[in-house]
Amino acid sequence: MNEGDELKVYVTQIRRNNMKILIAGSHGTTGKQVVEILARNDVYESYAMIRDEEQADEMRRLGADHIVVADLEGDVTEAVQGMDAVIFAAGSKGKNVVGVDQQGAEKLTDAAKAAGVSHFVMLSSIGTDNPGGELKEYLIAKAKADEHLQQSGLSYTIVRPGHLGNGAPTGKIKVAEHFSERSNTQIPRADVAAVLVSALEKDNLRNKTFELLTGDTPIQEALRQV
Repeated sequence: MNEGDELKVYVTQIRRNNMKILIAGSHGTTGKQVVEILARNDVYESYAMIRDEEQADEMRRLGADHIVVADLEGDVTEAVQGMDAVIFAAGSKGKNVVGVDQQGAEKLTDAAKAAGVSHFVMLSSIGTDNPGGELKEYLIAKAKADEHLQQSGLSYTIVRPGHLGNGAPTGKIKVAEHFSERSNTQIPRADVAAVLVSALEKDNLRNKTFELLTGDTPIQEALRQV
């Protein structure tokens, strides 16, 4: 074996040891941001879960290493096989909050547990602790999905951000188990995506549920205080 072949074997071995991450909802606005962040970090090997194979080329352009075609309203058993962690960033945009936002999340949680997945990161929503208003049905669905994950026995992190905006990331957040003051609840999706990815390997975030808003503290510093 020459030096070039040895290098190829070495690189391949590193790749095989990467943390395999399934992103449910990878084609959504926040999910795409997650895929892009994972692509910038050689530690992770991303598996973009999509419903429609026509979305595959776009996901590859964003940096997805692999494509997994599966539907949260169908069988997701195969989607989680071999995964180290799952990031759930899917949503029905109000079209099927029970079938996707609740039951889809519950189904993926159960499949992940059965497959031996090590950690599950859930994108939830602020307000799930007291559902009300025009988003009541959605918040109830998310609350049930969160509770199912909490009781599953899986290691988890549940992130409950405020209203998701499409503005530029600030890189600064504030976190709390519950914010009593919620006058300004908007937060850029890019900052939320960064928190979801950070939750993959931070031991202090395991089995934690917290709310997330734009703040004055750099993301990594704020997460160390959770």
